[in-house]
Amino acid sequence: MELETVSEEKKIVNFFLNKNILISYDILQILKEKADLDGFYKTIIEGIRSTDFLFLNKDLNNIINMYKSIDINWFDLEKSRVLFEKGKNKKIYEKFLGYLSEKKETPKIEIEKEEEKVKIITSYNEDSKKRDIQDFVQYFNARYKAIEKILKNRQEMRNITSINRLIGKKDKENISIIGLVKDKRTTKNNNLILTVEDPTSSIKVLVNKNKPDLFEQAKEIVLDEVIGVVGVNGENIVFANNILWPDIPTNRELKKSSDEAYAIFLSDLHVGSKNFLPDDFNKFIKWIRGEIGNEKQKEISKKVRYIFILGDLVDGCGIYPEQDKELITKDIYQQYEECANLLKQIPSDIHLIICPGNHDAMRIAEPQPPLYRDFAGPIYRIKNAIMVSNPSLINIHSSKNFSGFDVLLYHGYSFDFFVANCDSIRNKGGYNRADLIMKFLLKRRHLAPTHTSNLYIPDVEKDPLVIETVPDFFATGHIHKSIASNYRNITMICGSCWQSKTTFQEKVGHNPEPSRVPIVNLQTRDVKILRFGS
Repeated sequence: MELETVSEEKKIVNFFLNKNILISYDILQILKEKADLDGFYKTIIEGIRSTDFLFLNKDLNNIINMYKSIDINWFDLEKSRVLFEKGKNKKIYEKFLGYLSEKKETPKIEIEKEEEKVKIITSYNEDSKKRDIQDFVQYFNARYKAIEKILKNRQEMRNITSINRLIGKKDKENISIIGLVKDKRTTKNNNLILTVEDPTSSIKVLVNKNKPDLFEQAKEIVLDEVIGVVGVNGENIVFANNILWPDIPTNRELKKSSDEAYAIFLSDLHVGSKNFLPDDFNKFIKWIRGEIGNEKQKEISKKVRYIFILGDLVDGCGIYPEQDKELITKDIYQQYEECANLLKQIPSDIHLIICPGNHDAMRIAEPQPPLYRDFAGPIYRIKNAIMVSNPSLINIHSSKNFSGFDVLLYHGYSFDFFVANCDSIRNKGGYNRADLIMKFLLKRRHLAPTHTSNLYIPDVEKDPLVIETVPDFFATGHIHKSIASNYRNITMICGSCWQSKTTFQEKVGHNPEPSRVPIVNLQTRDVKILRFGS
């Protein structure tokens, strides 16, 4: 076997092999350049002890022999494809894929035996690719069509017409239009003027202050949301008599299961932070294992079947200025290792459904795919863990005679924008009223209706942030304050956190209430919040 020794680079190679990623010399050079650029891999190098190591050259046989010699539970094909292509070893990669296809399939994990109890309805995991301006145009068209379909079912929209048919029309008629809000401003007379557009054209909509109920509702309109307008047309203007949101139907059934089972909603563990509360979380672990609590509490813990974890499993690195001063664990891989050590103490017969958040080691743009394996590998090795995207829609507890519950998961990154920019939310409690934010988004059937409310990926086929399916549960986190409420038979739950207040939270006005656990009785739909801290 043709081998050669290396100096500093051998530590990077050793690191990647330990993480079950095989690399060639060309890729090694790329990683070294990356280290020189942003210091990320320098941190890895400094964290790994120097050991004697021989690295693989570009010989395919060496790669295969090394692969055969180590026990690999998974292999990140997509990451490897990118690395090999950058290293100009695409042919080697293609041959290596052929070798992989000959290997026996890895045995399925135990959780799949009860797969019918947890069904992933939607979870975003599309390949990354280059985007251009036209992608954003198609993205907003896709959003418009999805919400237009919902609004068209409203009885008030029976006289619907496209906007281009109103341009230049002088005869006044009762009309209905559906449009995306392009602009919003107040006139000198304190009336409200909207500019709305559909795929055909745009038009002004006037909401008169002399219609106080309508005017108050219209004040809550945000840019880029899709609304219905009922009114009378003028010359290149619509005088609004009613404004319609896609909203949630009022006649929805409140579903309940026939048996007593419980679902728990956790969020924002922030493992790795100096403010992480290990004693509180270990108290939760002991309770869920039936080791502490009175007899009634122990009986409930035995009937917990589902635990949802709504992002920010770790505190991350470089998330906000001078975060390193507030970290007790500064290595992102070690943060996930520590998190996994906690979560794997949860009984294996409980389904762990996990989505990412803005502190996790991955892209912040939404939808966020499931946690990246190369960072969160230890989490993936927890047998009862099910990884989904942010957002995602999950069905739980279905049976032969019961359709189960649809649970919409969203970490809540857009919440910051609407607390800051929506008067009705800010003046009624802001970050202390997650239920108002969630109701606001459900009413608009979108998790981040305004263009600047989050970073997002413009999917040309559909907008993954549109709430097309009405859920039974809407679960979020992010704001570190637990709350439970109901809106049109949707149970809205915001998870708590396991981190005391940081200096950054102090600056932005967060008032965390850590170590609180919302738990739902699926038979009665009652929600209680358990406290595991002071």
